[in-house]
Amino acid sequence: MDNEPLEALPEDWERALCVVAHPDDMEFGAAAAVARWTGQGKHVTYCMVTSGEAGIDGMHPNECRTVREAEQVESARVVGVDVVEFLGQPDGILEYGVPLRRVIAETVRSHRPDIVITGNFRDTWGGRNLNQADHIAVGMAVLDAVRDAGNRWVFPEQLEGDLEPWGGVREVWAFGSPRAGHAVDTTDTFDAGVTSLEAHRAYIDGLGWEHFDPREFLEGMARPTGQRLGVAMAAPFEVFPMGWGE
Repeated sequence: MDNEPLEALPEDWERALCVVAHPDDMEFGAAAAVARWTGQGKHVTYCMVTSGEAGIDGMHPNECRTVREAEQVESARVVGVDVVEFLGQPDGILEYGVPLRRVIAETVRSHRPDIVITGNFRDTWGGRNLNQADHIAVGMAVLDAVRDAGNRWVFPEQLEGDLEPWGGVREVWAFGSPRAGHAVDTTDTFDAGVTSLEAHRAYIDGLGWEHFDPREFLEGMARPTGQRLGVAMAAPFEVFPMGWGE
């Protein structure tokens, strides 16, 4: 991460849809931002493409799915999100392509958000730490699915019932991106973000992170990002405008 100043994200919107690969993805970078926005009265919905069922080596996927879905629902509640959807796609082997675009486009059409939030889908986290394949596939698919959602001739079978095309997404925001040029002040909601991550206790324990400190981990990104925004704590985002010529 460089030291270039960051621009504050706009907050003149009402509805956001967060689409990420796994339970816990939001909590490792954006939950404190979500707490800020729900505190402003904005409506935020979570959509997990998988249930993270392949995420704990010592737990069978059928059991793991139940545990991780429950942890995600509680984690979302902490930051004011009361709608959490699970798309049931296979954890660990997601592939970018039309099938993934289709299921995400349907979700966008259903919720009709102003802003769509996803996670970093660049190859790395800004250094030598490689990103995970599911994150990359979902982020790429989100960008295309947002545009698909506004075109009635793409996935038209979804429109045979009550759904309508939705081209009202202004921007897609990818949190944690090493190419972030924007950020949101999370100083006042940072503690809620920590508590939200702590709700994933079974997952963290399953990874064998015996000495993992959620607060210390989140401060590692929030403090330097805050310095670039001119505040104590902040969350970084890369912004992708969805309009033509922007």
